[in-house]
Amino acid sequence: MKLQADELTTALTKQLKEYDKVVNQYEVGHVMTIGDGIAITDGLDNVVSGELVAFGQGSFGMALNLEAHNVGVVLLEESGDISEGTEVRRTGRVVEVPVGDMMLGRVVDPLGKAIDGGEPIKSDKYRPVERVAPGVMARKSVDTPLQTGIKAIDSMIPIGRGQRELIIGDRQTGKTSIAIDTILNQKDQDVYCVYVAIGQKNSSVAKVFSQLKKAGAMDYTVIVSAGASELAPLQYIAPYSGCAIAEEWMSQGKDVLIIYDDLTKHAVAYRAISLLLRRPPGREAYPGDVFYLHSRLLERSAHMNDEFGGGSITALPIVETQAGDISAYIPTNVISITDGQIFLQTDLFNSGQRPAIDTGLSVSRVGGDAQRSIIKKLSGSMRTELAQFFELQSFSQFASSVDAYTRAVLDRGQKLLEVIKQPVNEPLTMEEQAVFLYAVQNKYIDKVAVRDIQRYQTELLSFMHVQKQDVLDKVRNNPTLSDENVAAISAALDAFKNVFSASERD
Repeated sequence: MKLQADELTTALTKQLKEYDKVVNQYEVGHVMTIGDGIAITDGLDNVVSGELVAFGQGSFGMALNLEAHNVGVVLLEESGDISEGTEVRRTGRVVEVPVGDMMLGRVVDPLGKAIDGGEPIKSDKYRPVERVAPGVMARKSVDTPLQTGIKAIDSMIPIGRGQRELIIGDRQTGKTSIAIDTILNQKDQDVYCVYVAIGQKNSSVAKVFSQLKKAGAMDYTVIVSAGASELAPLQYIAPYSGCAIAEEWMSQGKDVLIIYDDLTKHAVAYRAISLLLRRPPGREAYPGDVFYLHSRLLERSAHMNDEFGGGSITALPIVETQAGDISAYIPTNVISITDGQIFLQTDLFNSGQRPAIDTGLSVSRVGGDAQRSIIKKLSGSMRTELAQFFELQSFSQFASSVDAYTRAVLDRGQKLLEVIKQPVNEPLTMEEQAVFLYAVQNKYIDKVAVRDIQRYQTELLSFMHVQKQDVLDKVRNNPTLSDENVAAISAALDAFKNVFSASERD
């Protein structure tokens, strides 16, 4: 039977449409050049930025450079089996990471694969590592404190849930210790934690894991690690992967704390990728979009309003400085994105002040609104007193003698410096801090020698837990400076005064 011309045309048109669907379903190209973890490919005309592409033998890469005649792909795995002419295929999916409660207690790479020696992670839910940050109308103001357990921070540089507070300082000044202590203090606080290690030595990540495991903190924590030996693209996507894991819990109305340790190495990894992709270098050889690199990451931290679940992501990014230079390119970029910074000073650290927080340069632009009422009132004058102390201390070095007022200010300042010292891995609860700060503000420590301040705090807290636990419970349940709390704390401190005096005589 002969086909009519119009029937033939219809059949051919239908076949061409079906063929078009098949071709678009998995667009195929080939590698033009390969080297230094970068593959330049052709044929992927419809690929999207950030899309996962598959190479011939099962290796994967991520499309980053979309040019008129080729696509620059960064490899997410070693490229031993990829050469010129290797087939490369679109997957139709952007880079994703598994999310959910099965991630808790695990150490994973930026693609969500377990690297802790445990069972492979199985999840039926994935999130893209890149996501547009929540809009203004989806957010609410920060109004709930995130207690770090560190006296100096909770009293003078408070952090609220949904805030972005930068931890900045030279290497080996205790930046990671502050982050780890904050994670430890979230035990029983219904806060999930994500620790992202970027460019760290594997031994350092193992040490962090050991600390958290020993304290029982891994029950509510996941570690995302892209070690120093990993490819630059994995270091580049690591913080975005950690943020995607955190966003899953935030979408469920939960509170999450995320640590980025550190964004300096993250910027260096991105610079390496950009230079290999032949993007134009700018200041300090960083590409022009390095500010956007961190702003689109940190803007994803938010306190959502009730309509969007009421969850939050609190970010503590870490940035390393060179010789205390906070005016360098990356530090100034991240300072302008965040809601305040905790500045750690090398000189303070070397003098034995731990944590080595510079109270003059450190600031929180949000946390005061979320601070517990009792802590806010008890610590209100500490920053001013310390500033006065540092000013007078610099002048008194050139004077042969000082008057009684100056001597009193200097003595008070020395005691306040001792007050804000705190050993690592020993966070304090809000009520413990409140009782101790009450003793500081109401001159209970004025007759205590500087060398005995730490012993005074240790013995006071031990006394409160053994004999005055009811007072701590009152403060925890009603964190205000009410008449009832004032009377209870004062009575407890008066009782302890005799106990401490007796221990001094012994």
